[in-house]
This record gives sequence, structure tokens and C-alpha cells, in this order.
Amino acid sequence: MKVRDVEIIVTKGDITESENEAIVNAANNQFYMGGGVAGAIKKKGGKIIEEEAIKKGPVEVGEAVVTGAGSLKAKYVIHASTMKMDFKTDENMIRKAAYNTLLAAQNKKISSIAFCALGCGVGGFSYEAASKIMAQEVFRYLQATHEPSLKKIEFILFSESAMKIFQKNITDYLTHITGKLREGPFLTVDGVVEFEGGIVMIERTNPPLGWALPGGFVDYGETVEEAVKREIKEETNLDFCDFKLLGVYSDPKRDARFHTVSSVFYGRAKGKLKASSDAKNAQVYTLNLLPEKIAFDHRKIIEDYIKNTKV
Repeated sequence: MKVRDVEIIVTKGDITESENEAIVNAANNQFYMGGGVAGAIKKKGGKIIEEEAIKKGPVEVGEAVVTGAGSLKAKYVIHASTMKMDFKTDENMIRKAAYNTLLAAQNKKISSIAFCALGCGVGGFSYEAASKIMAQEVFRYLQATHEPSLKKIEFILFSESAMKIFQKNITDYLTHITGKLREGPFLTVDGVVEFEGGIVMIERTNPPLGWALPGGFVDYGETVEEAVKREIKEETNLDFCDFKLLGVYSDPKRDARFHTVSSVFYGRAKGKLKASSDAKNAQVYTLNLLPEKIAFDHRKIIEDYIKNTKV
């Protein structure tokens, strides 16, 4: 597929054989190249790649550095630091590393790049989540960059199963988001749903991960009031009633994927709580005992709700 004249490809193969101008190494932040993709790159391209990378480290996790590619077919290796030497990674590390890799390619005026699955080797992150995060960061790069130097972004996976996961998630996400939302900021809704002595929160299946207020994008031809009722019904099976506008939230950084503006409503709900749609779980939380990991700016929204309604 193409997004802004940039070709997006998902293939099965060996990234060390890629003829793209740059290939991506899922690295630790000190750039020692041991096993996995890093080890394969060093074995085929030469120890000179590791030596050059180490001289540029250590860096903060999420940063990316560019080195030569030794005897590989590629011209450059972009080392995306997805973990420290403890080999632990998470959504934020992978998200930053993917985006900074794309920026590093842009700064170097690189025209084609091949990604491996960031964080999915020794980091143990799931292919399902990593593919969605990386798709979101590709979209963010293409939205934020006036003239992308990259004309081809390829995802090369070693196994058939990983390739199929990436193929589905990369294509599905980019098709959905570019077909539905060509210009930003993007209009969304969220609901503070009062139910059984607390508020309803959903555990997200898709990145950004964590717990969130139910909500989503406003469809074409739909009012925000219609959208919030529909989204809450789809994600929680509850009927949203007697709701009022809490406020409009428009901080460009409120959503790690892209700029969204949300109309947030609060009100009561009725029915039987049941998670569905893209909600993995749905649960009632009391206001003094909220989940630790809350996505987007929803903790601030809840704080505003408490301040403005519980007086």
C-alpha cells in the first residue's frame, strides 16, 4: 500500500539480506550486539558495525543512532534502542525507538528502510502489540513530516507467523486511519460513566495500552452526543444516560499516536457491564482506587471530573 506516496511493505525474509538503503537493529542502549537480529547483523556485516555504534552510546532508551553497514548490502544500520542491558522493554520504549528511527532516517535523507520487529526478541514483547505501535508511529511520522525522504518503509519478519501478524495489523491500521482520517486534529469522544458506585474503565486491547475511559472516534455524519453513546455501548454494553459535557481536551500530546481533540461527557449508565469491541476488559473503579496505568490524559480528565462534580 501507499501512504503519501510512501510504499509500505510487509515481507518474510532475512533483514541482513535487505537491499534497502538502511536496516534497523533492535538494540540495547549501549549498542552491544549479542544475539537475535543484532547478532545476525554483526555476524554478516562485521564487528565494525558494533564498534561504531558503541562509540555513539550509551543513549537514553528510545533514541536511535546511525552507523555504516559494514559488508551488508544496505548502506546504513539504524540502531533503535528499545531496552537497557536488563533486556526489559515496554510500549513507550518501542514507540519512541520507532519514531526516532524514522526521524534519524529523515535527517540522513535516507530513501528506503527495513524494520525488524522492535522489542519482540529478547525483549519478549508481543508481535501483535509491536506491529500496531510501529504502524502508529509510521503514520505519525508521515503526518508530521512535510516532505518525507523515505519513499519505502519495509517490515521484514523472519517467521511466517510474525509476518502474517504484521501484515494484518500494519495494513489494517494504515488503511483504516488514512481512509477515515486524512486531516488532523482528529475528533474523538470519551465518557466518565457512573455505574454501581464508581466509574467504568476499559482495558485497551490496542496501543496505547492501559486502562482508559470508554470512547473513540466520531464517525462521519455523527454528532458527538451520538458518538459517545455508541462507543460506550460498543465497549461496555451499557446505555449512557442523562449525560452532560465535562469539557473539551485538545492538548496535541494527549494521544501518543497523533493529535486528537476529545469532547468528554459524564453521566450515569444502565444495563449489564460486559467488555466488547476493542476493550479487553471492563471494570468499575471507585474514584479513590484507580488503576495504576491509565492511557492518554484520562487521569487528568478524572481529576477534573472529581473537582467539578464532587463538591
